[in-house]
Amino acid sequence: MLNAERQSRFKVEPELINPNADENAKRLMTYLCDIYGSRILTGQQIGVVSTPELEILHEVTGKYPAVYGFDFMNYSPSRTERGAECSDTDIAIDWWQSGGIVTFCWHWNAPKDLIDLPPDRTWGSGFYTKATTFDVQKAMADDDSEEYKLLIRDIDAISTQLKRLQDAGVPVLWRPLHEASGGWFWWGAKGADPCVRLWKLMYDRMTNMHKLNHLIWVWNGQHADWYPGDEFVDIIGEDIYPPDRNYESQLERFQTALSYTKMNKIIALSENGPIPDPDLMLRDQALWSWNCTWYGTFVYDTVDGRRVYAEKHTERDQLIKFYHHPFSLTKDKLPDLQNYPLRD
Repeated sequence: MLNAERQSRFKVEPELINPNADENAKRLMTYLCDIYGSRILTGQQIGVVSTPELEILHEVTGKYPAVYGFDFMNYSPSRTERGAECSDTDIAIDWWQSGGIVTFCWHWNAPKDLIDLPPDRTWGSGFYTKATTFDVQKAMADDDSEEYKLLIRDIDAISTQLKRLQDAGVPVLWRPLHEASGGWFWWGAKGADPCVRLWKLMYDRMTNMHKLNHLIWVWNGQHADWYPGDEFVDIIGEDIYPPDRNYESQLERFQTALSYTKMNKIIALSENGPIPDPDLMLRDQALWSWNCTWYGTFVYDTVDGRRVYAEKHTERDQLIKFYHHPFSLTKDKLPDLQNYPLRD
């Protein structure tokens, strides 16, 4: 049982920062608030080239995750102009229509100034600081600059994909500019100030110009100095990659996320390697709203040309435990979110 103090931290009102949020966004947020502190939504990130993760999880557990993670990376203009293609928007629409929950991040390839030197500074790695000389501080300092205008171009390109999702009725747990404080992505390479201003610019343009009212804004900056303010954040996410087969609850990081604001905000494990043990989460009261295991070798290996579940990060028995635990919610346990009741 939760004591009164701990119980209060999980009471979050389903009020979105966008006053014009649409019905499906409100319904999803209401559901997230209703279950917060009592259940965790299982989640899995998609691969950017192939998507075997879900079928492998189903083969091992007999279940599909409740939350499916997608990436707008290959919709970035500096990638599409080099031939990149992506179908994540279409897959996400199908996932929602089949009863699942959608979250998107964006490995935003720098708008220009890609170094393009093999092996690890190619244009395909252009979201990394090491692979571009694009200067976000310069861009945000001058809205007449080419750099600023290219930021706008890119935000508008992704808004086109988000509009497709909105038109299909899909609410999105939207997680841009992730892991900014780490500095390894160009949007965080020049410190907190230009990144926070970029977050606010993106929110303003997507919300007020593009009228994208289906977004639930998930901030994932991972340091208090980078927090843009309660009026710009719906949910706080933490990305955590502990050592292999470490199933601790990650209580310290949960408490850190709580400290970013004095308001009650939902806290999610927006990326993970090994999956925390539900019993340890309950013991420590580190009750993440959802998890989203990263893709590729975090889920599978290729053996003799066949993809098989990889136990390097999370052992098979531990995965089965997580997907079948009473605290966990899989896709088959979700309600009809398109008709989920709103609070009075």
